[in-house]
Amino acid sequence: MQAYLVRRLFESALILLGITLVTFILLYLVPADPARQIAGRSATAETVQNIRDQLGLNDPFFIQYWRYLTALLQGDMGRSYLQRAEVSELIASRLPASLLLMLAAIVTELIFGLTIGIVAALRRNRPADHGLMIFSFVSISAPQFVIGILLLYVFAVKLGWFPIGGYGTFSHVVLPAITLGFLGAGWYSRMMRSSMIDVLGQDFVRTAQAKGLAKGRIILRHVIPNAILPIIAMIGIDIGLFMSGIVVVESVFGWPGIGQLAWQAIQRVDIPVIMGVTMVSATAIVLGNLLADFVAPMIDPRIKTK
Repeated sequence: MQAYLVRRLFESALILLGITLVTFILLYLVPADPARQIAGRSATAETVQNIRDQLGLNDPFFIQYWRYLTALLQGDMGRSYLQRAEVSELIASRLPASLLLMLAAIVTELIFGLTIGIVAALRRNRPADHGLMIFSFVSISAPQFVIGILLLYVFAVKLGWFPIGGYGTFSHVVLPAITLGFLGAGWYSRMMRSSMIDVLGQDFVRTAQAKGLAKGRIILRHVIPNAILPIIAMIGIDIGLFMSGIVVVESVFGWPGIGQLAWQAIQRVDIPVIMGVTMVSATAIVLGNLLADFVAPMIDPRIKTK
């Protein structure tokens, strides 16, 4: 286990290093001049050149990358070209909102996904099962921005049950959480259904039935606790899914998290902020996968580490 831990940590470090390199290359090739953005459109060529010299933008690529990497290892993500603030401070101010949204989305997808999966398994090969699996397929396939816009139109604009956007109260988080958790709900419903069907066919379930235990007690006390084990172990992977969708969801609902910060930075080509959000997101994804790797065998002994 110790050797596996060391290997996974080393692999994670290499992944993060590779992400910094690829992201830096892509942003280096973007046809935008940060110095011109900082100086303004009316600035003279001499002013722009001085800013480029101050930022080190005239240095060769590898010197710029090495300077960024060494600063990053010291916790310095740089300074926003346009907002005139430290990138770490900008991200820290937006991170609590994103974490709240992610937590609410996890709760949402588990409630809907596990419930649908349990009902579908208990009604296997019946109309309810087919209907619920069609719903799960749609939830997995539907783009999140489409789901978000539909929810806004129906429940905020037409019915007026929830605010159109904003942040601060429970009502503000409901629609964004449902939108972000919609994909996961479909995924978990299919996983829970398969796990439930597998457990229902185990010998200990047939033994409980032979002893005359009530069906409801067998389901609640024996089937669901065993079926849910591999599901819980995989929650860490959700972080990666959420990080890919949080930019869209926060932009649709005006949620003041790092996803909205990233979208604003992309629109304005604020390279330090883009790099900072990318690194935070990549680190969260890697940590989520590490968590899943280590927690899964503890929760479900059938899952083995290699």
